[in-house]
Amino acid sequence: MRFCSIASGSSGNCIYIGSEQTHMLVDIGISGKKMEAGLNSIDLTGRDLDGILITHEHSDHIKGLGVIARRYGLPVYATEGTIDAMLESGSLGKLPEGIFHEIREDEAFHVKDLTINPFGIPHDAAQPVGYRVECGDSSVGIATDLGKYDEYIVENLQNLDALLLEANHDIRMLQVGRYPYYLKQRILGDRGHLSNENAGRLLCRLLHDNMKAIFLGHLSRENNYEELAYETVCSEVTLGDNPYKSKDFRIQVAHRDFASEAVTV
Repeated sequence: MRFCSIASGSSGNCIYIGSEQTHMLVDIGISGKKMEAGLNSIDLTGRDLDGILITHEHSDHIKGLGVIARRYGLPVYATEGTIDAMLESGSLGKLPEGIFHEIREDEAFHVKDLTINPFGIPHDAAQPVGYRVECGDSSVGIATDLGKYDEYIVENLQNLDALLLEANHDIRMLQVGRYPYYLKQRILGDRGHLSNENAGRLLCRLLHDNMKAIFLGHLSRENNYEELAYETVCSEVTLGDNPYKSKDFRIQVAHRDFASEAVTV
């Protein structure tokens, strides 16, 4: 399997997961041009795609979906609540008939040789999910836009080869920043976003000897920056209640404006 963050941040998200025969995107909250450039960087084009997995209906995850779905006629996989919310928003324009494929939390489905496991996440959206994707003995996970984590989240992210995990904000930057009070409370709430500290604490629960790559994603443009997210998460890992140090793993920040290095697992 190959895994690549094409773009990750509060302004737009798009992730590639694939095998030799199957190529999927998770979300497309960026322009078609930017998506194509990201795919080109790993020797693919939009014509190679087999479908798009959507986590939830917020614009930073779907704003390029209408254009790409029309251009390539790709199947779009999402929960019933997410599909309804996307259609009600009217932001996608007219889409090809039958393009949506309804999925359910905790019910695995297959796209060619990929097994896709959606799991519920706590976020202020209609019916949001994260994804665990498996191919043979390899597995990767996507967990962004979650206000908190619990044993259910931990269970769904166990024994992964690679993970893209939200490290959205620095709590102090958010608290003293220019966001209005209601928005700060939303981000800090149980259906908001994971802080750098909580990302590190969750990661401590997920590390194992064979984890090959960790991407820190969905960073806030206003309330975080790459070096701070990286250092905070690494500190939580090194000082946390686990047998590892951060240098034992390949931890990197998924970039906002360009594709990260692809990882093969």
